[in-house]
This record gives sequence, structure tokens and C-alpha cells, in this order.
Amino acid sequence: MNSGSNILIGDCREQLKLVPDNSVDLIVTSPPYADQRTNTYGGVPPDKYVEWFLPISEQLLRVLRESGTFILNIKEKVVAGERSTYVMELILAMRRQGWLWTEEFIWHKKNCYPGKWPNRFRDAWERLLQFNKNRRFHMYQESVMVPMGEWADTRLRNLSTTDRLRDPSKVGSGFGKNISNWLNRERAYPTNVLHLATECSNRNHSAAFPEELPEWFIRLFTQEGDMVLDPFMGSGTTLVVAERLKRNAIGIDIVPEYCRMAKTRLSPFEGYLLEEEEEYESS
Repeated sequence: MNSGSNILIGDCREQLKLVPDNSVDLIVTSPPYADQRTNTYGGVPPDKYVEWFLPISEQLLRVLRESGTFILNIKEKVVAGERSTYVMELILAMRRQGWLWTEEFIWHKKNCYPGKWPNRFRDAWERLLQFNKNRRFHMYQESVMVPMGEWADTRLRNLSTTDRLRDPSKVGSGFGKNISNWLNRERAYPTNVLHLATECSNRNHSAAFPEELPEWFIRLFTQEGDMVLDPFMGSGTTLVVAERLKRNAIGIDIVPEYCRMAKTRLSPFEGYLLEEEEEYESS
């Protein structure tokens, strides 16, 4: 693979074979959810999803570095009035495959449209599952710190004696805290809930990331020059953000038009397609 952005056109189960072993620092992707994007990706029934995804995650396990991270954006669906368990089944199957399920982030869609069904309300969040090959992985927490916020003015104003000690957790988690350590600090570490609006400007793709979503994880888990992979890149948002942050990137998509769209978006960064471009141009 070359430095910069590399785009591969085709089924990621085949195209991933072109990616060298242990060469990727971060995988960020959102595959088709069960029974969704039927017109472009064929749709995968919930009861077949694990069987469909495991050959892909096997390739991802191969290409990810020991210090790397895999972020999987996925969500359940409702089948016959009941929540499907296919995401939980996938997590368990991937653990058996050799992955460590190290964390779960929540993407709160703060501009989600309202709505209801007879037995539930519209979802306003999605899962972002973190998988690793190794318990020791690269993580640059300072890169995603946030302003302390107005809560500090009240929470830190009148500290108790307990607040000034390393107080063991009362719920038995084993974690302690000394709140006085945060006095006079301007920035704090974020939670694992990301409050981001959905992408509304990209009308040419059915499920485009907001740029802030891959950006947050690229900042958290990589440094300049590292390699980022999106095996279901769609219109190329992950690659665009990676280029802007001076990372290298590989994108794969089975839809030629999405690959053309991604190439156009990458043109300010001199992004390019690999040898598959020639085949696409002649089709």
C-alpha cells in the first residue's frame, strides 16, 4: 500500500486480502446493519449476520497491528416487536474469534427526528464497539480532552474532606478519585457518550458519518502517519478526515459510484484510486 489514501473497489472480503498483515493502526467502520441498505449492499438478515460478518472480522484481525483498535458502529433492529440479539451474538462470536471487547461507546444523535411506534420510541443512539487484539493498545486520551464546563463552578466550589482524598469507589469498582486534583484545570477527559449530530448534508449516501465521529476516534487512537482503514467506506468520510489529520488511509467499498464520490472528496488532498480505478473507468 502507498502512503496517503488508497481506495479499493470491490467486496471487502476479497479486497482486504490485498492489505498486509499487521499494517493498520485503526479500523473505523459502519457496515450495513441487518436488513438495511438492501439496494446498495444486498441486505443481510439478522439470523445470517454473524455468519456473514465473521470472515470480514477475521481479515480485520489479521491486518490490525497488535497495538491497534477496531471501532465498529452498529445497532440492533426490531423483529416482530422484539429487539434482535444479532449484535450481542456478533460480539460473542468475535470474542471466540480472538478479539477483545474492551469498551463500548454510545453515539447520541442529538438532532434525531422524533417519532414513535405502538410499543416504543425512535432510537436516538447507536453503539460504537471497541475491539482490540491486545490489552495494551495505543490510546492518546489527552487528544480528546474537553473544556471543564460550567459544572466545575458548582461541583468544585465547596469540596468536602472526602473530595480532597483518594476516595475509593462506594460501588466496589476499585477506582478511586481525588476531586481536588481538578481544581484550576481547564480541560477534562470526556465520557464514553459522544453527543454528535447526524450528517444531513450528504444526500448521495444513505448512511453517511458526520466527520466528527471518525475524527474523535482517529485522534484518540492514532498519531500522524498512522494507517486508518474503513472497509465499508461509503462516500469516504473516514478517509477525508484521516487525510486532514495527516494519517494514511485505506478505504474499500463495493459500490463504484461511492468510490468515485470518495475520490472527488479526496481530490484536495491528492487522493487516488488504486489499480481498480482503471477497471472502473472503462466500465
